[in-house]
Amino acid sequence: MEMKSDVMMSKFKRICVFCGNSQGKKSSYQDLAIELGKELVSRNIDLVYGGGSIGLMGLVSQTIDGDGRHIIGVISKTLMPRELTGETVGEVKVVTDMHQRKTEMARHSDAFIALPGGYGTLDELLEYNSLLSFIDKAVKEGFISPNARQIIVSAPTTIELVEKLEEYVPCHKRVASKLNWETEQQLGYPQAQETVR
Repeated sequence: MEMKSDVMMSKFKRICVFCGNSQGKKSSYQDLAIELGKELVSRNIDLVYGGGSIGLMGLVSQTIDGDGRHIIGVISKTLMPRELTGETVGEVKVVTDMHQRKTEMARHSDAFIALPGGYGTLDELLEYNSLLSFIDKAVKEGFISPNARQIIVSAPTTIELVEKLEEYVPCHKRVASKLNWETEQQLGYPQAQETVR
């Protein structure tokens, strides 16, 4: 990763952030969403997210929008009345359902971060550790390959998380190294239908 004036150059052009349309009960969730937005801006990384203007989604997108990064929001028509309660941020693509929403988000992203469970304060990280323990148990029992487990990266702070993502080197053996979106298009999965500005 190189430094260019005050902005770090990342190996990622866009990162998709999965987060809620709620801000959560703890203010630390909101603080971390804002901190993540600032970290992405400092590394010159654009945002792909769920398209909502509320909750953690709204906080991350507004933080990044304030610093001029490109933002792509993807939202299903059915969620628009509930998740778009204010002014939209960036380019918003409207899709028909949740499957298409996830597909469209993945199509535009180089990596993924999940909030709030991707990281947090030490106490919050321990609360979400049960998810990682579940995945580790599935590896131990032979339902998930050890190579597939390696694609999940966790860290106690936003800076450490993004640094770990920057350092991550794929080790794909019998795990899809890159999804083939052209094949999906050939199978007839529709693209985003419209863009709201």
